[in-house]
Formats: sequence, structure tokens, C-alpha cells
Amino acid sequence: MIFRTATFEHAGQSDLLPPGKHTFFDAYHADFRVENVAGGVRYQLYLHPKQDLTVRRLELVFELPARQSVQMLANGWQSWSETRVRAADQPVATMRAPARPLMGLYGDEHIPGIPRGKGFVHSWTYTVIQAGQSPWFLGSLNERTGMTLFLYDAAAGVLRVRKDMDGLLLTHSFPALDIWVGRGGQSEMMNRYADLLECRPGPVQPALGWTSWYRHFNRIDEAVIHHNLAGVQQSGLPFSWFQIDDGWQTAVGDWFSVKPAFPGGMGALSGRIRAAGLQPGLWLAPFVAAAQSETAKKHPDWLLQGPDGKPLRAGWNPLWGGWCHALDFYRPGVQEYLAGVFHQATERWGYALLKLDFLFAVALAPPPGKTRGQVLHDAMIFLRQMAGDCKILACGVPLGAAFGLVDYCRVSGDVHTAWRHPLLTLLRFRERIGADVALRSTLNRWALDGCVFHSDPDVFFLRQDHQGLNADQQHTLLTVNALLGNLLFTSDDVGAYGDLQKAKLREALSWQGAAVRGVLAIAADLYQIAFWKDGLSCRAFVNLTARTRDFYDASVGSGRLRPFETIIVGN
Repeated sequence: MIFRTATFEHAGQSDLLPPGKHTFFDAYHADFRVENVAGGVRYQLYLHPKQDLTVRRLELVFELPARQSVQMLANGWQSWSETRVRAADQPVATMRAPARPLMGLYGDEHIPGIPRGKGFVHSWTYTVIQAGQSPWFLGSLNERTGMTLFLYDAAAGVLRVRKDMDGLLLTHSFPALDIWVGRGGQSEMMNRYADLLECRPGPVQPALGWTSWYRHFNRIDEAVIHHNLAGVQQSGLPFSWFQIDDGWQTAVGDWFSVKPAFPGGMGALSGRIRAAGLQPGLWLAPFVAAAQSETAKKHPDWLLQGPDGKPLRAGWNPLWGGWCHALDFYRPGVQEYLAGVFHQATERWGYALLKLDFLFAVALAPPPGKTRGQVLHDAMIFLRQMAGDCKILACGVPLGAAFGLVDYCRVSGDVHTAWRHPLLTLLRFRERIGADVALRSTLNRWALDGCVFHSDPDVFFLRQDHQGLNADQQHTLLTVNALLGNLLFTSDDVGAYGDLQKAKLREALSWQGAAVRGVLAIAADLYQIAFWKDGLSCRAFVNLTARTRDFYDASVGSGRLRPFETIIVGN
């Protein structure tokens, strides 16, 4: 990979910025620093305007050799966005038109200027590029000033690195771009990257938890919680967390209003969970409000405005009664309201874990003078301060905004009670629910765990009712999540587990804490996970497809996997 150019476009003008120099122009000067750091190269670009400047585009260009064989990790815009390694003839799909009004703001479809289609692959915040014998790793060291887009253009044979700051008005000195480029195995490169970011999470033991969502969804009440708490407590299984998900509040956005179905109150439930020897968790979506919520009705001025000056529709959710809106983080009253919500949940009610969901919504329409990355950073700093010592599980968040600021972070979309969601797949919705797409993202984001946060790969199922996964699919979901995540959740009625189900779970828990050395895509949806466990070198082979797959590994020889099967071998 060879650096070619750095270009800054503004006011109908395009300037080339030579590396390693201060360059002076009539309207600004640029400081472009290039230095060897941590076995790689760091590129830092600072812009110093002499007058107000509106950015059209800032872009670094690298030349890539062997363009026919280039493969690129396409990290999605937020935690739900499908993430996988793609070649130029496997471009990131464009969402079909009927889905865009309902779900177009969940991903990066709403961000202009991203070339899509055959010959283009893009990734956010970091990427890995295979172009030759040893892969290249590129990661942004500053998402606070704006998100970073890595765009592979196969026809031109280049990788473009752009800052998501088009249209930004610069009025003062600005740390415009900061990336690190290294070459080597992904585990080693991610660790060097995390050291440069200085945002490693504190050590925690792998944990097992129960959540209400994936069986009961928002149809929960006090009896449901009591029943499942008793089942978890009596199971003899090593559960640590017990989390109450969406459905305890009267409406999304009305966090001071508890459903009548919880007559004892949320504080009493938290105390009961603690008395059972578990840590209590609670779901919140702090930056959204359902259109029918009292918050949206009484405080329309709190709602984020779209380009038409009307409240922005952040998405459509049938379980919430239809449309939901994003809150304007900077609007007077909003932060004070949320501070009260956090005080209630942590200090008055005593919850030890907050699952904070739909966080991407805060940055859907940045105010003048700010980028999406700046809004996300401001919002995440606020959440960290409000949570205090309470642990944060971030969900629905652009990953770079969560680095170093949360304890746990989702690294996939929601698992579904079916292996694949046919309609959402047909609509090419990258933030769709489904066990297949969730596993794919977990397998491709494996290196993040323990480096920038602790990974939550979402839930597993061992129950037979209220879900459609067969035994091999359940085993694959449970095994991959145990190997590649630090937080393992289920929504099963654990009290109904038989001996076989308990044995399966205990076996999977034995793989938690493994030292993962690498995840390799052998072929499409066929993966190898290499890891050490208790001094033993092991490999897991994972088949995400509905057909029998053959594989070969130099250490273990040839093998065959049934549809959806995962096996682990040690030597």
C-alpha cells in the first residue's frame, strides 16, 4: 500500500497537501504529519483556517497493488450493521426502495457521497485489507471530530480515506484526520491500535446473563420477571446478570412512567434480583421517543428536526406503535431530563447495568458546526458521566464512539428466533435481525473484544418453544458467542431446562475466556476460529450455510460439516 495524495476541497477549490510539511494557502494552512509509530505509520492532518471555511471533502488516497485479489473488511456504520469481508465483486448492498422510509436511517444509507455497487467496498472506523501475503490494518485514532470512512475503489486501484465532515464550517483549528496503518495479523494489529487509542477496558470475568427480550419481547410484567428470576436462581447455573429489557415503561421515551403491570415498582425488582444473588440490569433508549409518548407530545421542541423543519422520524417499530423520533441532545431541557432518568435508574432503583439502545439516533441530524462524530462523542461522554460506576452495555451505536467509554458493546444485529429473516434479507437491510447475520458480524468483529470494550454477541437459545432454530443452529450460535464474546445472554425459561440443556450450556461456558488467535473465512460463510484454551491449541470450524461443507486444515487434516454445524478440535 503506497500513499499517493491528500486532498482538501473547499469553496470550489481543491488543494493537494504534501505529507510531512506545513503548507500555507490564502484561506488556511495545513499541518500534515507522518511518523513511524508502533511498527506502522501514523498520518495526522490538522487544518488551521484564517477565515471561515466550508469543507467539501477531505481525503487521503492510497494505491493498492494486485487489485484483482483485494479483499476488505467492511465494518458497518453501527453495531447492528452487517460486517463481513468483501471483494470488489461483492459490494455492500443498497437497501431496496420500499424499506428506506421505514429503516433508512438505521445505517449509512442516509449519508451522501458514498459510492455503492460493484467495484466499491466501504468500512467505518477501521478495516483490514488483504492484498498480498500479509494483511494491512487501518484504524482511525480520532473519531471524536468525525467518523472515518475507508472506501476501496477497485477500478482506480485505490483506497480512499475520508472524514465524515462534508459541509462542516471550520472557524478554528481542527484535528481533521488521524489514522494508523500497520501490517500483520489482525490480533496483533488490533492490540497495537488499542494501545495507541489508550482506551482499553478494565478486566472483567466472562459473564452469563438472562434478558427478557428474546422470548417475551415487550410483553413483560412482574409475574414474568418473578418466574424467570426463580428459574435462574434455582438452575444451579453460573448466572451473573439479570436484565429487564424493553416493555417496563409505558412508552419509549417516558422513562419516569412505569407500566401498571409492575405494581411493586422497578426499585423493588432490582432489590429482589440482588437478593437472588444476581446483578440487576435495565434497558433504556435514551435518545429516542415514540411518537405517541408523553415526552414527544409535551415537548415537541425536544425532538430532532429534519431538513424540512419537522420532527425527524428516526424509524418505524410496530412494537412501539409506529414511528419514533430522535431527541435533540443540545436542546435545552433534554440533558437535564436524561440526567434525572439516569439518577432514577442507578441511584434510586439500584440497577448495576444499563443496556443503552438505539444510540445512533442522536447523530442523525448534526447541528451546524458539528459532525456526526462530534455529536456521538459528546453524547457518549454524557452517558458515561451519568452512568457513573454503573456498567454500560451499548447497543445500536457506531462502534468508534463506544471505544473506551462503555464496558460492553454489541457487535452484531439482533439474533432472531429464526435463522434468517427472509423479508429483511430480500430488502437488503444491513441492520436486520437474524441469527445468520448476527453470527457473521460477530465472527468478523472478533478482534475488538478486550481491546476497546468487551463484546456482547447477543443471545443464544436452548429452548424448543418460541423459536425456530434446529439443534445444530443452536449449538453454533451458543459456541461462537461463547468463544468470541465476553457477555453471554439468553431469554430462555432456564427453570425449564433439562439435564441435556444444562450440559450443553456448561460445555459452551467452558470455552469462555479462550485466547482467540484469529478468525479465518475459509470460504463464503465457512469459518475457522483458532484459539488457545488451558494450554491447548484448538480450532473451531463453523458452517453458517444450509449445505454440507468440506474443509482442510494443515493441523487437523480434512473434515466435513453438516449444514449449520460447528465442531471444535484440539491438538
